Amino acid sequence: MGRIDDVVNVSGHRIGTAEVEDVIDENVHVKEAAVIGAQHVIKGQCLVAFVISDNKLSRDDLLKEINTSLAFEMGAICKVDRLYQVPGLPKTRSGKIMRRILRKIADGESNFGDISTLLNPEVVEQILNESKRY
Repeated sequence: MGRIDDVVNVSGHRIGTAEVEDVIDENVHVKEAAVIGAQHVIKGQCLVAFVISDNKLSRDDLLKEINTSLAFEMGAICKVDRLYQVPGLPKTRSGKIMRRILRKIADGESNFGDISTLLNPEVVEQILNESKRY
């Protein structure tokens, strides 16, 4: 069962981010992944993946592998538009991924609010720097 509140509307198709994360996590090069919906001019929303990988594949090759798996498992409409290979994910002390921060990064915002309570606040700056590369 996915998170009921994390559903992305991509071109009129409702896609659960938890199900997409499950497929991505099956890739041998992926250690951990978080998927969010970001604003898209044409589709309304698009899927954006933040992935901790073993860095054995380039970002483009990993994106191709992931999208091939997603098309097979969930259908051709389900594909990741943007993939960021990151060193870590922003988590609370209890281990919950702070997806609101990832959404803001994907949408180009820089005001994240108070991140001092995160387990690893330094990773936010690292992800932000990574997102500027693409």
